[in-house]
Amino acid sequence: MTIIRQTSLFGIQELYDMEPTYRYEEIISAIDLDMIHHEVNKKSRLGAPEELNYAAMIISIFIRYVERIPTIKDLIKRLNDDFVFKLNCGFLVSDNTPSEASYSRLLTKLSELTVLEKVQEKVLLQATAEGFIIDDTVAIDATHFEARDQAPPKEEKSKAEPKKRGRKSKEERGQWLVEQAEKEANLPLYEKKIEAQLDVPLAKLRAEVPQHPKWGVKKNSEGKNVFLYGYKGHLAVGTSSQYILQSLFSSGSLNDGRQQFHY
Repeated sequence: MTIIRQTSLFGIQELYDMEPTYRYEEIISAIDLDMIHHEVNKKSRLGAPEELNYAAMIISIFIRYVERIPTIKDLIKRLNDDFVFKLNCGFLVSDNTPSEASYSRLLTKLSELTVLEKVQEKVLLQATAEGFIIDDTVAIDATHFEARDQAPPKEEKSKAEPKKRGRKSKEERGQWLVEQAEKEANLPLYEKKIEAQLDVPLAKLRAEVPQHPKWGVKKNSEGKNVFLYGYKGHLAVGTSSQYILQSLFSSGSLNDGRQQFHY
């Protein structure tokens, strides 16, 4: 697929009206693939040579979301079964389809880098300059993503020892307060009270966000609790433009209120 760098962005309705091939080109042309490719490409001459078409793999990852292909396994099957789709992703006729392990290594590299955030910021700046983003209101919400791994059984909380009746002596209360302060100080950042996070720099808050799957709870339309095992996506979206202005990925157990001041 020939990538034509365009000088302006496009409206969402224009995107929907395009044929798939042109839709891919329009989306990819607005993304700085050179920046991403430079970050993930092998920089050392040592070790075995890499024969992977990284540029096409990156394009196929973006197109996977456009086509709503649920897993990397399904993406590889589509690349093997649909020759035109494979060419539209930028692969050459002579290229072998990458393995799941190859895609896994690429996704791991991307997750460890900040290049996608930089590319998103570049797109947002361009969209703002061209008048696509003129929102005066931003909607902030979170949504659950179920983990593909099997959910572990919920841990049963052990019964707390019955409290000693009566008021604590001055010495016992002093010792208890010291123990509570030590316990609070040793908690992970996101298990502390919100007021303990207010003076923490934003970079540290983002760096320490828990990102492993956990049990979370939310209320459904009937007001009943629904338990889900997985992750949460926290999004700040322009109410008019529908652009995602900020995003954060976390464990499913993280309280939505702890993320409101990150945007």
